[in-house]
Amino acid sequence: MRWDRTGAEHAVAAGVADGMDFIEIALLDPPSADAEHSRDLLEKAGLKAVCSLGLPETVWASHNPDGAVKFLKAAIEKTAAMGALALSGVTYGGIGERSGLPPTEQEIDNVARALGAAARHAQDAGILFGIEPVNRYETHLINTAAQGVAMIEKVGAENMFLHLDTYHMNIEEKGAGNGILDGRDHLRYIHLSESDRGTPGMGTCDWDEIFATLAAIGFDGGLAMESFVNMPPEIAHGLSVWRPVAEDHREVMDIGLPFLRNKARQYRLI
Repeated sequence: MRWDRTGAEHAVAAGVADGMDFIEIALLDPPSADAEHSRDLLEKAGLKAVCSLGLPETVWASHNPDGAVKFLKAAIEKTAAMGALALSGVTYGGIGERSGLPPTEQEIDNVARALGAAARHAQDAGILFGIEPVNRYETHLINTAAQGVAMIEKVGAENMFLHLDTYHMNIEEKGAGNGILDGRDHLRYIHLSESDRGTPGMGTCDWDEIFATLAAIGFDGGLAMESFVNMPPEIAHGLSVWRPVAEDHREVMDIGLPFLRNKARQYRLI
């Protein structure tokens, strides 16, 4: 979870050992990442990468759009310097950001202004820029694919894309398939995450519905397995993960990863 030199070396080696096509880098602290070192590791391993983040509370875009833009620009520059393809995640706010009320017009306008400036910077840097709707317990701002689409269309940046997550969709959408259909025109990336964030195939997500709908819309973007075992405290708090949700990382890699790959092959997505 800390993308310093040690973390990068560990993650890239593990990605190669488990036959990953790409990895997602949690770029939670952009200044701590050694971009040249990471780029060298990724190139030598033949791995592609996508970066993701949530904004620190001091620069939540809803009330500090200028601070959010500054933070996002630094993250975008680091993403591009590492040779990653995109920056995505909760780029519009924080994990655990809840006001106790529906989003106000001012909050949405602030978010749109920050995302527009960040997207332009990403365009100049040659990378894509995504937003990930997350569930109501993690934010009050953008929870569904339809809300994500509305924000993307409000901003109007050509390099912005929708990033869905099956864990959040299992809570928020009226069926994961409907969420995928709502987002189809902008969907470029999806987290394949089980209903408890644990090992794919061992929860209640309807994987046939998910993969069949992706196939039906001709999805050709990134299919990213997202599973957790143990979380560092600063992330566990925002995600409300208080216990291990998988036996260990080998359960995820030896059971969950083949499960998702087999489903993707079954529906001719890979």
